Amino acid sequence: MREPMNIIQSTVCYIPSDNIDTDQIIPAKFLKTISEQGFGDKLFYNWRFDQDGNEKKDCVLNQEPGKSSKILFAGKNFGCGSSREHAPWALRDFGFKVIIAQSFADIFRNNAQKNGLLLIKLAPDVHQKVQQEIDLNRGTIITIDLPSQQIIMEKQQISFEVDAYHKTCLMEGLDDFGYLIKLRDKIQQFEQMNGKRDRL
Repeated sequence: MREPMNIIQSTVCYIPSDNIDTDQIIPAKFLKTISEQGFGDKLFYNWRFDQDGNEKKDCVLNQEPGKSSKILFAGKNFGCGSSREHAPWALRDFGFKVIIAQSFADIFRNNAQKNGLLLIKLAPDVHQKVQQEIDLNRGTIITIDLPSQQIIMEKQQISFEVDAYHKTCLMEGLDDFGYLIKLRDKIQQFEQMNGKRDRL
């Protein structure tokens, strides 16, 4: 079970770059374990730390509001590159729950959804309006209302699309296996009914 997601209120970590790939999100040198935990410290490592491992003070991820944000705002084609599942692990472990971008790489999108992240894709003109409002106030609070599928900001309210199955899993704190367990009784009833039909 994961923590159910319904309403997320947070400042925004503002990285409006395009084509952020999975090697930038979590460098390959850290992919030596299959545990999902402990990758948050390595998120965007080459952006956050110098060659000696010292924190880069000017990196948005090392200063507020980005350091404690639950919402990451990026550009086009977020999560491109290799198919490593460690990328969503690192984003989630750092504290991100929602990624807003113009588009996502397909494999990353699938991995992220299976690992409890909400991905919100915005059309370019809508994305620009959100970016402009964040530009005016980097400390602005955004509300992500998953049940009503709304992004609520000070000056605008925006609808977003989300797959119904993924929405259910997020709101109930379920992964794929947990969703199947939830349907166990219905699956057993279906199997019993089919068994009776086979004997007729």
